[in-house]
Amino acid sequence: MTATKTTADRVLVHAPWRTVTAREILVKVTDRSFLLSTVLTMALLIGAVAISAFFSARTTTYTVATVTEQVSTVAESASSAVEASGDQLQVSTLQTEQQVREQVTSGEADAGLIRTGDGYVLLGPDDVPGPLQGAIAAAVRDAVLAENAAEAGSTLAELEAGSEVSIELLDENAGRSVAAQILGFVFAFLFYMAALMFGMTIANSVLEEKQNRVVEILATAIPVRQLLYGKVLGNSILAFAQIALYGVVGLIAVNAAGLAENIGWIVSASGWFIAFFAVGFLALAAVWAVLGALASRTEDLQSSTGPIVVVIMAVLFVGLFASGPLLSIASFVPIMSSVAMPVRLLEGGVALWQPAVSLGLTALAAYLMVRGGERIYQRAVMQGGTALTWRQALRLEA
Repeated sequence: MTATKTTADRVLVHAPWRTVTAREILVKVTDRSFLLSTVLTMALLIGAVAISAFFSARTTTYTVATVTEQVSTVAESASSAVEASGDQLQVSTLQTEQQVREQVTSGEADAGLIRTGDGYVLLGPDDVPGPLQGAIAAAVRDAVLAENAAEAGSTLAELEAGSEVSIELLDENAGRSVAAQILGFVFAFLFYMAALMFGMTIANSVLEEKQNRVVEILATAIPVRQLLYGKVLGNSILAFAQIALYGVVGLIAVNAAGLAENIGWIVSASGWFIAFFAVGFLALAAVWAVLGALASRTEDLQSSTGPIVVVIMAVLFVGLFASGPLLSIASFVPIMSSVAMPVRLLEGGVALWQPAVSLGLTALAAYLMVRGGERIYQRAVMQGGTALTWRQALRLEA
């Protein structure tokens, strides 16, 4: 019993930040609102993926009414083109042209195809869906060419020889631009929400301990800077774990829904985002803790958070709208790189040394901000009565 107590006391003396870190995590994970918001966010994420899968899997069945068997055969030849777009085609053969017009007018048929002395006419109520119109037009063209070729003693294949156009995409990352845009938005939004939510939690926690003079009691047992380390690290771990959880849930949902055949590039970019997020948030967390130490009332905190909120908003807008040289520059600017570099990685074509260097610069900035925040935090957190500026806090004795 004595040996165990001595060991615990030794850990508390030499690494009190661990105790503070554990307390910050325990308080948060036992907070019902935090747990509910996390579960709700995961549910919304899964729901968004499920809705996307539902709409992508939906098929439209087009009904085309015709008069003669010959015209019906022409219409049915458009089935392959319609099915290529994920839809279906049904062709019905009626007895008279008037019946075709009546079905189209009443909505029983999406379109009608009739043949006149001048060619074919595609009937629609007020509009003909684009995929159906293109498929029918191609089918009619092929049928007429075949007829003309037969009259000329040739075949359609001979007439069309050499007219095929194949598509070759030179960009190795082609075909993933839409998914990259969606994921870029997700990265930017998650960083924005986590930086604000957990940042305000840190600032309010520091301010509350300062107002209640709890920090003065704690300072008699452990160094003040250890309080800062514990708060910053505890909330950083929580934010990191939450973002990682969302990433895993999202990737599993996307894979289960079959929305991405090859998600290797998504996993790679998501891994880099989590790494950048962890380092970038660590830098911001130190600033949030200092803002809480500088304030004396909640009103002071609300008025002093403007600059850091602007920075977080800038990160969001860079992730959403920046491109080209601006995005490349932002990907090497600490904090902004937490979103800008993962967005570039989603687009592809980024050499491995670039995210490595960018992450190193962000880690250096985080270290400097934590050490600089430590100096101000130790001076300001023990001062009550009035709000302090950064310059005033630096002039105080530690």
